[in-house]
Amino acid sequence: MDLGLKNKVILVTGGARGIGEGIVRVLSDEGAIAVIIGRSGKDNRALQLEIESAGAKAFSVDAELSIPANCEEAIRTVIEKYGRIEGLVNNAGVNDGVGLESGNYERFMESLHNNLLHYYLMAHFALPYLKISKGSIVNISSKTAETGQGNTSAYAAANGGRNALTREWAVELLKYGIRVNAIIVAESWTPQYESWIRTLKNPEEKLNEIIEKIPLGNRMTRPEEIANMVAFLLSDKSSHTTGQLIHVDGGYVHLDRALANA
Repeated sequence: MDLGLKNKVILVTGGARGIGEGIVRVLSDEGAIAVIIGRSGKDNRALQLEIESAGAKAFSVDAELSIPANCEEAIRTVIEKYGRIEGLVNNAGVNDGVGLESGNYERFMESLHNNLLHYYLMAHFALPYLKISKGSIVNISSKTAETGQGNTSAYAAANGGRNALTREWAVELLKYGIRVNAIIVAESWTPQYESWIRTLKNPEEKLNEIIEKIPLGNRMTRPEEIANMVAFLLSDKSSHTTGQLIHVDGGYVHLDRALANA
């Protein structure tokens, strides 16, 4: 399906690895100009080069997004290069295990900077250009805000904020024709997920337990499946969809877990 994204400038934070990489690849396949924004210049440029070598268009911006000034500078760099922005995908973040019992004020606030505040700042600085293009925003969020996980208070709070901001921005930006939606991720195999699972006791056994509880297909969600939904939400094919929290999770959050083994 042609989603009509050809030559549209779409920013993807945390776009060099994991789910972000999947999003960048799908957008590039759709002919968009995917702008990879993240802290690792090496990873950013490697993916940009790979996409360009395949004949598609990409750009990268190195930015530590937990530093507010870097968010503004990232937007300025994109505007200097292209003069426009048609879409923003807020994706960067990490489940950093800052719990209630094990955490403290400093770590909690650091986690919010790493996982929530740049969602606001990137949207804030991109907004003047999204108003011109009537572009769209997609926020990547996590099931932790709805289900809890244990020992991850800060990350859960950040994702609760992402969900709330999605609904709030959808209301505030109606008058500009800017649509805002979120995708809620549950169990998707990424380098970050692999690192987390390896911190657990008997990681392979735990991974199998999780997979068995995913109702649709008893498998983890592939990053490209999340990316396909992102591309759809950025496109005019979803022109009357806004303020939605869409679960791309094989039914993990809402379906009866007994179905997984039915």
